[in-house]
Amino acid sequence: MSERTSETGGVATGVRVVRTRAELRAALAGRGSVALVPTMGALHGGHASLMRLARPAADVLVVSLFVNPTQFGPGEDYDAYPRTPEADLAVCEAAGVDVVFMPDVAEMYPDGPDASVMVDPGTLGTVLEGAARPTHFRGVLTVVAKLFAAVRPDVAVFGEKDFQQLALIRRMVRDLGLDVRVEGHPIVREDDGLAMSSRNVYLSADQHQQALALSRALGAGAEASVEGADAVLAAARAVLDAEPGVDVDYLVLADPFLNPVDDSFAGDARLLVAARVGTTRLLDNRGLHVGREGA
Repeated sequence: MSERTSETGGVATGVRVVRTRAELRAALAGRGSVALVPTMGALHGGHASLMRLARPAADVLVVSLFVNPTQFGPGEDYDAYPRTPEADLAVCEAAGVDVVFMPDVAEMYPDGPDASVMVDPGTLGTVLEGAARPTHFRGVLTVVAKLFAAVRPDVAVFGEKDFQQLALIRRMVRDLGLDVRVEGHPIVREDDGLAMSSRNVYLSADQHQQALALSRALGAGAEASVEGADAVLAAARAVLDAEPGVDVDYLVLADPFLNPVDDSFAGDARLLVAARVGTTRLLDNRGLHVGREGA
């Protein structure tokens, strides 16, 4: 267990950095209720907003910084995933975080990732992101379950940008009877509308402009929502098709439980898109009401 130490050797107070479960339990002993914000680091303003939401929810705020190998498939960017621990600790300190849990792979997977017991996400884990990345949600749910077991939070806060992930974590908590309240936080966007993501650093200036088609498409879909589900998808697709730099993986309109809907549907829904811009895969989504309000 240590205080945050900068690269220049100075010590910043207020944030305890722990790297093992034993150190974590010692840091939390007798300190009251606990809120957890799980992250893979490379923190940005969206992460900071999660911390600000979680800060008043409990006596102690814990942030985990761990790039989880089991949620990356073959050929994905695990080795290249941005790792900025010094900057991440500064973000945590500014947000009033009490404890930062920074385990290594051996701490989280004592026998190695390939030998670990894994959480099966069920059928919801096989569609949308699960169809494109078949092992992704198994890894996500496994590491979240491990973090819940290590931190034992009263509340855990996740962003809505990874909406399917949030839905699966809520289902895991319900189905396994885990004693933690899961809260979602609305997507935080750049000033130009791009959803904040650690992967945005991979985008060139031109690609950043191309990526804005995702948020524009969601907005166009929302504007057409009074005309029905087919109109939502057509309006969003038109925006995406007009941007040749965007390679769409999926564009789906679903109910709040992520069941796809047809044109007979009316009510609250979620419009989700995944696309590649260059080599960078981006996600975005937006809640909307299909049909006239009250339908």
